[in-house]
Amino acid sequence: MVSTLDGRIRGRVIGGTNEFLGIPYAAPPVGSLRWRPPQPIAPWTGVRAVTRPPPGCAHRASEVRPESVNQNCLDLSIYRPRGTTAGDRLPVLFWIHGGALTSGSSGQHNGSLFADTDHIEVVSIDYRLGAFGFLDLPGLPGGAAVSGDYGLLDQEAALKWTYANIAGFGGNPGAITIAGESAGAYSVCALLTSPPVQGLFSRAILQSGSCRSQSAATAERHAVAFARAAGCVDRATMARCLRGKSTRQILDDPRYPPDRVPIAAGRALPAAPAVQIARGEFAHVPVLIGTNRNESRLFSKRFARSSETRYVAMIRHEYGIEADAVLSKYPWSSFPEPYRTAYALGAVWTDSSFVLGIGGCGEQHLAGEFARRTPTWFYEFDDLSAPATDRKLPGYRMGAAHTMELPYMWPSYDNGTPYAELTAAQRELSRWMLRYWGAFIRLGSPAVPGQPVWPNYGGSHKLMSLREGDASRAIPTADFEAEHRCGFWDALPGEPR
Repeated sequence: MVSTLDGRIRGRVIGGTNEFLGIPYAAPPVGSLRWRPPQPIAPWTGVRAVTRPPPGCAHRASEVRPESVNQNCLDLSIYRPRGTTAGDRLPVLFWIHGGALTSGSSGQHNGSLFADTDHIEVVSIDYRLGAFGFLDLPGLPGGAAVSGDYGLLDQEAALKWTYANIAGFGGNPGAITIAGESAGAYSVCALLTSPPVQGLFSRAILQSGSCRSQSAATAERHAVAFARAAGCVDRATMARCLRGKSTRQILDDPRYPPDRVPIAAGRALPAAPAVQIARGEFAHVPVLIGTNRNESRLFSKRFARSSETRYVAMIRHEYGIEADAVLSKYPWSSFPEPYRTAYALGAVWTDSSFVLGIGGCGEQHLAGEFARRTPTWFYEFDDLSAPATDRKLPGYRMGAAHTMELPYMWPSYDNGTPYAELTAAQRELSRWMLRYWGAFIRLGSPAVPGQPVWPNYGGSHKLMSLREGDASRAIPTADFEAEHRCGFWDALPGEPR
């Protein structure tokens, strides 16, 4: 039983963890509150049971998740070690799920492993997704002050709620680490530069993400095309027309989702995070950042059965006048059969950070930008035998692809590779990763007695290579750059289209 500022709640005990599942942090964004900034939750009387995982926010179905049409979704869940009391002041991990800002839920991330291993508290949040969370359509409430970043405003509201309430759960509001993977990491980068939440966190973790964003002009163009595809053609009445559509109709829009990155324009994100990071205009808190060795094999697998001709055509389309150089460095014939095109594209996209800045040389450059201003620790997840998510391509080696590190930390991560599938050596790596992350959350440095020293990236130019069993070790940046051919990509005169 815990008293929050909104009312009393009752959680549940599972093993060594107290779980409070589906605590509302803002009013349901339904009816007149759709496409409005999050509003305060109405306080309740009595005791509210929070013992079932929340359903998450509306999103389309994916390979691993069913569709959801739920919009009553501004909830968060808290996991703490059993026996924690209000006076304990434990460090807090504030987790933002991935899913391209279009799918996913807090229910993917059960925080019991972190709570049990590191004696910390975990807050996992839901926020509006896709067209409900990122839509900069003229005429919607808030206008330029909001600029369509409703999902980012939700994240900020959840962080403010956590800062105000976590002491009642035994957490320390002065020791909150904001963290996320993929789109969750885009969000963390945005929060690092967002004026309304400065001072509410003391560390940051970015897993397989970037600092990508888009301009208001781009977002508005996408939103208008989205509205017109939904049948809302008249610009003057476009917002009112779209507000009259059901959740089902919006999810069925052929242009759904309109956007997959935050919008740099409104009060939550007044400038592009990448620009702000390069200028040093961000919260100078300790940063832990990293990537997976084969990030883009997750995205390239859909081309597993494509021909060499298709591979060459795609490279020519994506890299223009630099295509011949790319094809020379990544010849189709050098990759293993029978899925050569998938492996070739996976290597090109990973090393060049072509997919929204994720992975490879782009991640290393971002780590360097942080390290210029604040203590930074850089890693690469290198378990090349991580359990694969795909069961439809016999023999396809996913390697250390995007999301492959998550089952090592979250026992309920629902990407098809549950924690239970990890081998004994992989569970040992899981324990190492949890302890490194836990030390960073507690101390601002991943220093763990009995585990290899993880050097500060700025001072050493070394990163931690995370490998099966006890094989993890610090490696020189030069090894990473050679693996991903960063010298080649840095020398190219242009950017991929």
